Amino acid sequence: MKRQARSVLRRHYAMFVVVCLAAGFLGTEFSGLLTVWRTALPGEGTKPPQEAQSGWAIEVQIPGSQMITRAVFDTLYENDLETASDGDRPGNDEAQKTAGTDRIQTEAGAQEAEAQKENRILGRKRGVFAAIVNSVTSGTLLVAAASALNSFFGSADLTLAWMILCAMVLYFLLWVFVTNMYIVISRRIFLEGRCYQKIPMERFLFLLKIRRWKKVSVTMLIVSVIRLLWDLTIVGGVIKRYSYYLVPFIVAENPNISAREAMALSGRMMNGHKWECFLFELSFIGWDLLSAATLRLSGVFFSYPYQVAAFGEYYAGLREAAIEKKLQGSEKLSDRYLFERATQEILDIAYGDVIDLMEEELQLPGRTGLLGKLTSIFGIVFVRTKEEETYEEWQDEHMKILLLKDAAKGQCYPARLSMMPEEEKRMWVDKMRYLRSYYVWNLVLMFFVFAFGGWVWEVMLHLITDGTLVNRGVLHGPWLPIYGAGSVLILILLNRLREKPLAEFAAAIVLCGAVEYMTGYVLEMTHNGQKWWDYSGYFLNLHGRICAEGLLVFGIGGVAIVYILAPLLDNLFRRIPAKILVPLCITLLLLFGADQIYSSRHPNTGKGITRCAAEEMQMVRKV
Repeated sequence: MKRQARSVLRRHYAMFVVVCLAAGFLGTEFSGLLTVWRTALPGEGTKPPQEAQSGWAIEVQIPGSQMITRAVFDTLYENDLETASDGDRPGNDEAQKTAGTDRIQTEAGAQEAEAQKENRILGRKRGVFAAIVNSVTSGTLLVAAASALNSFFGSADLTLAWMILCAMVLYFLLWVFVTNMYIVISRRIFLEGRCYQKIPMERFLFLLKIRRWKKVSVTMLIVSVIRLLWDLTIVGGVIKRYSYYLVPFIVAENPNISAREAMALSGRMMNGHKWECFLFELSFIGWDLLSAATLRLSGVFFSYPYQVAAFGEYYAGLREAAIEKKLQGSEKLSDRYLFERATQEILDIAYGDVIDLMEEELQLPGRTGLLGKLTSIFGIVFVRTKEEETYEEWQDEHMKILLLKDAAKGQCYPARLSMMPEEEKRMWVDKMRYLRSYYVWNLVLMFFVFAFGGWVWEVMLHLITDGTLVNRGVLHGPWLPIYGAGSVLILILLNRLREKPLAEFAAAIVLCGAVEYMTGYVLEMTHNGQKWWDYSGYFLNLHGRICAEGLLVFGIGGVAIVYILAPLLDNLFRRIPAKILVPLCITLLLLFGADQIYSSRHPNTGKGITRCAAEEMQMVRKV
């Protein structure tokens, strides 16, 4: 099994490494990877200041602790003295010292009572000018949302609890529909790699094409809950770990199976093999020790994908034995061509129409003219024309034929022979062709979608992990431009690499690393050494501006954007009429430009968001 696994790994090495990397960063498997790479060096911080408080915050401890702290504080102590109205300034020396020390102490006595009476959750409250200052220094969207919720609930604690609950619900949904079910996709990729020379990127979306994404997510959720309950019994958790060991493989083969059937079938298949499976895992202990000694590098680039490939062989052997013994439920293991190749005669019947087209020359004509050349190089369409739409339809058909051509030759999994053939009605999935050109206004809108998505993601994580509601980023608006800029640059500058996913992955790491490093450098040079993130102490960091972990995340994220997210968004944006799309983009650009101009003079700063040695020493002297 190990020999066969090494052979399969050699054939699909880069693909399998990326699959395991994604699993590690999602937290599905190999989560120790992140723990090691976040180990701090002596005297250095372990986290970039994402736990930032920007202008205001509400902090609450987890229920069960001795106290709940609610805090209202301003961006910097100096900003309080300069911009706060008289009624908002600290009322005594003790309060000033406390604010200068940790910024999270509540004001005592009458001041706290008055603050609660006025529902002062988000900072300054008095006067029109104070309201204007508050809106531009605290993040308008979160200020409005939190203020409205506080007015509705009449309590700061209830407001924060409700917002934390919403963030946790969003995080839970992400875990259910992406993180927890990703193991099924990864097992499917490894199983297809056993028999076939090619694994198209579209296979990551096979559950969408057969309308089983939701079902598989629910199935894996039920399995996780049952596993958790068994883990509470300790001994039962160990036994059931091996009883349910094959569930991800079974669901990957037959996504239509229920959780109950999958667990029962896995238990029968593992009956008498639990100790064997344990010993098989134990046989990789040498690789695990080497991985620990090399800070997981050998694990990432060899032993992790090697182990998954080996257990793919293990599953194939137990599956064959179950079918031969006619084990109860083994009829569910019916994806024959996942484990053996179809004969050419069968392929000729299933892909006859493609074989006829294969005899023709499958070459696309080149674009002409200056704009045509720019479109070919950067993948940008400046003007929507009928000719361009016709060309893209031709390009889509060309790409589809190339994929079907590989299946017709037996080089990749023949989806037409699957027990659950892909549904033709799912045209929105079928239209997700990554070899496309993007309309310039669609790219603008895409920039804001990714910038806003990155902002929401960071705010949500802080709300869940720290119980603190903060406005993230250098700017004051609800966007983190580094997410949007990196995504658009990947689509434009790496356009020519889309046909080579592995080259796209490597280039995305280099490009995004350069963007993040230069952005951090420029911000520090133009803002007296202030840092909006700091990776000091992270494994393989460069001046605290970039690190290995972040670069790998960029690579995985870049691949997801190019092959999944960007085509999906582009299909949606194409439905927007130009008379709506263009004014919308112009409005967003004007707002973004105004935020840039204002933030160049008054950047979003605060404890945790920025890190400046001179400011820290000044605060210490004041205390």
